[in-house]
Amino acid sequence: MFLLKKFPLLLLLGTALVLLSACHKPSETVTLQGETMGTTYTVKYLSDGLDLPKPEIMQTQIDDVLREVNRQMSTYQPDSEISRFNRMRETNRPLKISRDFADVTAEAVRLNKLTQGALDVTVGPLVNLWGFGPDKEITYAPGQTEIEKAAQAVGMDKIVLENGKSHTLAKTQAGVYLDLSSIAKGFGVDKVSQHLEKSGIRNYLVEIGGELRGKGRNASGEAWRVGIEQPNMIEGSGTQIIVPLDNQSLATSGDYRNFHLDKDGNRLSHIIDPQTRAPINHKLASVSVITDNATTADGLSTGLFVLGEEKALALAEQHGLAVFFIIYDGNGYKTEMSSAFKKLVN
Repeated sequence: MFLLKKFPLLLLLGTALVLLSACHKPSETVTLQGETMGTTYTVKYLSDGLDLPKPEIMQTQIDDVLREVNRQMSTYQPDSEISRFNRMRETNRPLKISRDFADVTAEAVRLNKLTQGALDVTVGPLVNLWGFGPDKEITYAPGQTEIEKAAQAVGMDKIVLENGKSHTLAKTQAGVYLDLSSIAKGFGVDKVSQHLEKSGIRNYLVEIGGELRGKGRNASGEAWRVGIEQPNMIEGSGTQIIVPLDNQSLATSGDYRNFHLDKDGNRLSHIIDPQTRAPINHKLASVSVITDNATTADGLSTGLFVLGEEKALALAEQHGLAVFFIIYDGNGYKTEMSSAFKKLVN
């Protein structure tokens, strides 16, 4: 399993997925549900009269796809590729890895630069130190000496990726620890989507732990539509805004459902800022990002969330990113959206 670094802020039908549908159904809607990466998944697709495998066979194939993602990138699976890399003590020795693992790491490197270092998949030692890693045993704030020691192994410059004719990964320091949970669920969504398309399916909606990709149309002939939800701590909270996913992906990051209390009762966010080396501390409640693929949306939502509301909105405008923000505002919450996001919903 993966540590749930991001909790869904989406109001979903049945398992968290809101679909706006009509009575007329031109073809059968198949719904498959299961568990993966420490969370659940939901896949909906239209049969469209195609000669498709039976739903139970399709589910087995989807489970196989997701097991392979886990085999490569789950820090909870001792024999996974990423676990073998994390255990490796040798430095500057390339470890052969799968192409998918290399591609996801390459995207994490790209997004690290785009988010000004906010998304950092080497932050694992600090995540573990603050009690949000696989052991989940620490419920107190670590001391400065512990933090400094863990931070010595943090930084994207401490990994060496070869992603050309060969696919290898090396570390320049023995303690380097990769944690791809901020991007791997989105990659899982993309891999399942690719499998559906290879099977001939053109109208589908895939969701893993709140990360989604929609393509084509639902049973009512409309683009798949989902609702972004306010934090459930708000009395009478409900869907904030409905967004269509027309060959696009949506990912959301927030910290109001995943935190620890230290020995003094202080709330510790599960998302670590690689710059401060501590849980983030700002007014953002959630960030939702819409992009062409779920891998990018997943990583971006974490990076933008780490940046905080002002820097994240400025970055979204600079790069034309479609982003929706829910921000703590005194006794309640307010919302902001980037110009690109406004175009999608207006």
